[in-house]
Amino acid sequence: MTTWHERMTGWHKSTYTHWEENACVEVGGLPGLVGIRDTKQWALPAETRPILVLPAESFAAFIDHLGR
Repeated sequence: MTTWHERMTGWHKSTYTHWEENACVEVGGLPGLVGIRDTKQWALPAETRPILVLPAESFAAFIDHLGR
């Protein structure tokens, strides 16, 4: 069984990351899905590292709401 970490590609730090507050998130994707994970948890095994997975439309609405 593959994990979200193995299936999702293009992981990168979000442009919304706050470096000075050590509040960094990474965003990755699959067709139609977006994954969000905490950069501070990099040392955890992939099978236990939490990822929030959202439909791409929901993620876009979330980002749009942040911009208001």
